[in-house]
Amino acid sequence: MLTLILAQVTTLDPACPGAQAVLVGGGRVLAVGAREDLTALAPRAEVLDHRDLLLTPGLCDAHTHLVMYGASLSQLDVQGVRSVGEVRSKLRERAARTPAGEWIVGGGFLLSEMGLSGYPTAADLDAVSPDHPVLLHSRDHHMLWVNSRALALAGIHDQTPDPEGGHIVRPLGCLQETAQALVADLVPAPGEAEWLAHARAGAQDLAARGFVATHTMAFEPSAAPRALQTLAARGELPLRVWACLPHERLAQAHDLGLARGAGGLFQWGGVKFFADGALGSRTAWLHAPGFADGSGTGIALDSPELMLERGREALKLGLTPVTHAIGDRANTEVLNVYEQLRPEAEARGIRLRIEHAQHLRPQDLPRFRGLSASVQPIHLQGDAAMIRGLLPQGEVTSFAFRSLKEAGATLAFGSDAPVAPPSVQANFAAAVTRLGDDGLPLAPHEALTPGEVLWAYTRGPALAAGWNGEGWIRPGARAAFTLWDELGGAARALVL
Repeated sequence: MLTLILAQVTTLDPACPGAQAVLVGGGRVLAVGAREDLTALAPRAEVLDHRDLLLTPGLCDAHTHLVMYGASLSQLDVQGVRSVGEVRSKLRERAARTPAGEWIVGGGFLLSEMGLSGYPTAADLDAVSPDHPVLLHSRDHHMLWVNSRALALAGIHDQTPDPEGGHIVRPLGCLQETAQALVADLVPAPGEAEWLAHARAGAQDLAARGFVATHTMAFEPSAAPRALQTLAARGELPLRVWACLPHERLAQAHDLGLARGAGGLFQWGGVKFFADGALGSRTAWLHAPGFADGSGTGIALDSPELMLERGREALKLGLTPVTHAIGDRANTEVLNVYEQLRPEAEARGIRLRIEHAQHLRPQDLPRFRGLSASVQPIHLQGDAAMIRGLLPQGEVTSFAFRSLKEAGATLAFGSDAPVAPPSVQANFAAAVTRLGDDGLPLAPHEALTPGEVLWAYTRGPALAAGWNGEGWIRPGARAAFTLWDELGGAARALVL
């Protein structure tokens, strides 16, 4: 069956940038052009008349933790809280309707938004949660805030040593990086039905926001991608998924013969590394002098030697090395590794990829040529004031979208959901206006135009994933579109 879509079409195809109509059949774009020409070409085609709307290539959120996001939709939400007292109020309400002894899990808090210069403690939560172990993720998911009951279950006390790659904050209550597992591993794991429900909830939420695809970034139990694969096999996955494998499971991937494949709505595509933590948790790895509050230079996680060795293994399987790097030192070290991996990656047609690339030294910007910079403008809004206070020396090259683009990087925009909501509107606003939540601009010279943001939300993620038939509207491309009232406004997906 043929379908003719009438709309104000933005194609992102340089050969035909705009059109009045798109002819679709068999899940692919067949023709793009003038309304009269395509009507004559297929006079019996079903007509979808959206002439009052803008039709673009379908949106792709290039950085989510998709199943974790689905789970977060039913957890305790403390996003945007402005004080410890506000957290306690929300926790008291949740505890009142949760059976005694059950875990209360949630997250979304940011130290700076709560007006804290230090860290909250277990005692801050104990008064309103004496009968429940409590685990709250920081917004960046690089720190936990837990109560005394959770600490007791984990056997953590004042003399408990820090695990490698992690830190137990004293007075007790916060656990950073690998120390999170000391408590997180005690939370009962969801069953298969729950994992499927979480996967379905996350995917359906993105689709309802206008997305036709996403890249999911590991940092989840192995049951999470299995749930997505199950939905895909059942024909219940409403969007295309490019998934990353944690580098710790690369050996199993090799044994199973896992390699990059182009077919289906679920695809393994990347191998994920973590060079450091995050700004809000004070664990981003920085060059000296580090954080302006004297809290140090952050925490280095996966070593350059490990990234080089396993990055080579990933490339042999045709998989993309994908590395989380937020601090400027973390980005420098990853770029050093990628210089060694670049020849093999280019020979295989793979774009090496850095997630976040949030704080950069000016001398490192040219080194992004030919790489994918998977960035999240929405983080700028919450981080702007924090950058001015904690990292004033790096303000000029934080969230350096224009500089990265001009250096030859492929920009791929995402949200990092559940770290931030997958809001198209917020990402557009952050990238175009550069305004933080405090109303002040951050490095306004790094702003992009709305058209450049659209490219980074469509064609950029497609190139980063190796999807040539995605992210633009041209013959042969996947028939997956987004309809808009106006660019950067209300959006909905249209997949045929």
